[in-house]
Amino acid sequence: MPATTLDPRTALVVIDLQQGIVALPTVHPAAEVISRSAKLAAAFREKGLPVVLVNVVDVAPGRNDGGPGGSVQFPEGWTELVKELGQESGDITVSKKQWGAFYGTNLDLELRRRGVTQIVLTGISTSIGVESTARDAYEHGYNVTVAVDAVTDTDADAHHNAVTRIFPRLGETCGTDDVLALLAAK
Repeated sequence: MPATTLDPRTALVVIDLQQGIVALPTVHPAAEVISRSAKLAAAFREKGLPVVLVNVVDVAPGRNDGGPGGSVQFPEGWTELVKELGQESGDITVSKKQWGAFYGTNLDLELRRRGVTQIVLTGISTSIGVESTARDAYEHGYNVTVAVDAVTDTDADAHHNAVTRIFPRLGETCGTDDVLALLAAK
């Protein structure tokens, strides 16, 4: 379903646009996802709406973690958010150890404190961090919109599945320009 409206308190949630992840080979160029996410972030800030910047800083403990004791050693700078997002002091930052941005973080609390009822999602990886966060947001009762031209994945089939089968079941999908037009009309 295409985007029809934005709630009065909508937040932009940008998933894992950090040095280590944007360097991975992706289906669509990471630079385009970064550029579109940055445009959205600037527009949300201009309207006084929350911008959430999420990064992954470790892995959840468990048998599939790939590291001893639930921890891995990332290369220097791997977790740093990309500068193009223009991070500001008023932005909400969320560091996670799981695929999704809700479990084990304060994201839900931060959004509810601000009266947020809808989120717009962008980022990498479509089928992992973005999809997990979209599913959790839906289960938490948020209206979900995914800017599908501002997400990408390392796997074309997984990306296609999330965009065509999963996201439309969780909420609305549209392009960056559609979200910008809805913001401009507010």
